[in-house]
Amino acid sequence: MGREVELEELHQKLQTSRQVAIVAVAGMGGVGKTELATQYAKQHLQNYQGGVCWLSAQGIDVGIQILRFAELKFKLIAPDDWELTDRLRYCWQNWEKGEVLLVFDDVTDYKKQVQPYLPPESPRFKVLLTTRLGFDRTLPQLPLGVLKPLAAMKLLKSLVDRERLKSEPWVARKICQFLGYLPLALELEGRYLDTMPDLSLETLLKRLEKKRLEHEAIAKANPLMRYEYGVAEAIELSWEQLDENAQSLGCWLSLYALADIPFSVEAIKDDDEQELKEKAIAELRKLHLIQWQSKGIYRLHPLIRQFFQMKLDESSEADEVKTAFAAQMIQKARLVPEQATHDLIKEVASFIPHLAEVANNLTAYIRDGDLIFIFRGLGWFYQGQGLYEQAEPWLKECVTLTDNRLSSKHYHVSVSLNNLANLYKDQGRYNEAEAEYQQALELWKYLLVNSDIDFAIILDNLATLYYFQGKYSDAERLYFQALEIFITVLGDESLDVARTLNNLAAIYEIQEHYSEAGTLYRQVLEIRQHVQGENHPDFAQSLNNLAAFYEGQGYYFEAERLYRRALKLRKSLQGENHPDVAQILNNLGNLYNSQKRYGEAEPLLKKALEMRKRLHGENHPDVAQSLNNLAMVYSYTKRYDEAKPLLQKALELRKRLLRENHPDIATTLNNLAGLYSCTELYNEAKSLYLQALAILNLTLGVGHSRTMMIRENYEILLKKAYP
Repeated sequence: MGREVELEELHQKLQTSRQVAIVAVAGMGGVGKTELATQYAKQHLQNYQGGVCWLSAQGIDVGIQILRFAELKFKLIAPDDWELTDRLRYCWQNWEKGEVLLVFDDVTDYKKQVQPYLPPESPRFKVLLTTRLGFDRTLPQLPLGVLKPLAAMKLLKSLVDRERLKSEPWVARKICQFLGYLPLALELEGRYLDTMPDLSLETLLKRLEKKRLEHEAIAKANPLMRYEYGVAEAIELSWEQLDENAQSLGCWLSLYALADIPFSVEAIKDDDEQELKEKAIAELRKLHLIQWQSKGIYRLHPLIRQFFQMKLDESSEADEVKTAFAAQMIQKARLVPEQATHDLIKEVASFIPHLAEVANNLTAYIRDGDLIFIFRGLGWFYQGQGLYEQAEPWLKECVTLTDNRLSSKHYHVSVSLNNLANLYKDQGRYNEAEAEYQQALELWKYLLVNSDIDFAIILDNLATLYYFQGKYSDAERLYFQALEIFITVLGDESLDVARTLNNLAAIYEIQEHYSEAGTLYRQVLEIRQHVQGENHPDFAQSLNNLAAFYEGQGYYFEAERLYRRALKLRKSLQGENHPDVAQILNNLGNLYNSQKRYGEAEPLLKKALEMRKRLHGENHPDVAQSLNNLAMVYSYTKRYDEAKPLLQKALELRKRLLRENHPDIATTLNNLAGLYSCTELYNEAKSLYLQALAILNLTLGVGHSRTMMIRENYEILLKKAYP
């Protein structure tokens, strides 16, 4: 099934040689090498008028088999007192006319089992080998892999009632996938199912997943099949040919996930150890027990992986090996920062499936003190790319596992709660974030620690949440508390100090303390430039924040220059599809809007809105911000019918996602009121202006510029509508 291309390629290879054509069909045990050779011989039997001679490399002496064939088919009998080589030469010289196909099946030693028995150099002799071994390039080879998914299903359908498979099609596909599309396993499974007509495919899959290679369906050979081994027995034949070093490496590789395995021997510093690993890889490749994908990248077939895991579990060193593997993956997980750059994401991406494998199956072998890092690394990998839904399960599991294993009073539980809260904050789930932050801070009271860096980080994060919620006085108080700890423990120019100063600057800016805000923004930029350099996401953030500050002060040229610089840096570091890129696009579009450059503003704001919807979903404060800003372009260009639904949607989102009296709600109320005023819906406009004023009087105060601007808009409306 599914070998039409391979059969044709094999035939072509056997016809091209001017001397003796020798082609090796190579592959792992159970892949169907012997079956391919059999089918080829049957299909082309008429082409080989000189006969098809089938020789078992594992049977009696191959030379004796050739002599018996010649005697039986052609009545060629050489004198018994001749040497074997002379008797073979006699047979070759007197062989029946026509092309001849010699099949050496299951070759494990070319020099002993094949080379001494090759016919003389004549193009009429074709030699076909089947072997688990990989030869060098001097011998033409046809690598035989597993079946394609459709061919695997076709094979299963040839053995199992079609209606039965149609009733559970997805489960049938999962069974094929679980078996790695290996022909031997599929045939054993199909024949087993045929003998168990009442067994559902779903039940069988569950049993396979539980018992794996030891399940009776694939463990032993079926007497009705030509092949005499079950799957584990077939792999065992190759396992026995490995030395201890290669066996150990196979067991180690089985701990990786079913994905590309990054395993570079060049990273091994000890020359002797490096050479041992190189030899082990060569042995595993030679027997097709691992698949080479590219330099330093390998794969394991699912069933070979199970076999190696089974061998590892039987070993007295299993716990030691699993502990060492988990420790190595922890080292990789610790490389993932909270704000990963595009290059770092690419660097660690190949290890992510394997970190997940450890998190799902090997946590028992992780030291208590390292438990947090594997889940944090996975969570931050996705969160740093704006893939919040993929990040959440890992960060939630981190809280659960640390709480269960370390006790609820352990400081790693508090840190895990903080990490989950940060995710919720990024998702705009402010109420959930606040609950997690508060719980994290509460734990620190039991630890009797109030000057630890992690404690200050949680304070800073909660303060930022309060800022997003419009609770500016609460935010300012916590920022100062965190700042005092950072300066005391780390000094004046640490990155933690810079982060909190940046956040304080935002508070001062909204409080209209512009001199203090500008000073802090510039101070933070200098610290980050000095400590991290300019090629870092934090430096891009400072450029963006300083640009927004200049925009608010009316320094549009300088603001645009910094926005563009920040945008270029964000794209370079974090890629085109990142929430922070969308933020700068939004800000730059808003700047153009303020300058009445509507043609330039609109595409940027549209792109920012599209990105935010894709990254965050429809229900996020950033989406509300983009809707509001794009609507203002439409409003300023008198496209009121387009502006109105966007403002209404932005208002609905902000009322639902933000706290009741958030200043951003007042902003959208004011913008919608302005649209109503322009379309002569004066009563509606008046009501919205009053609502906006009530919010800002309460949150920012009557003397704040934003409050005064809305009051001015309201007074203009009164003169216009009620002269």
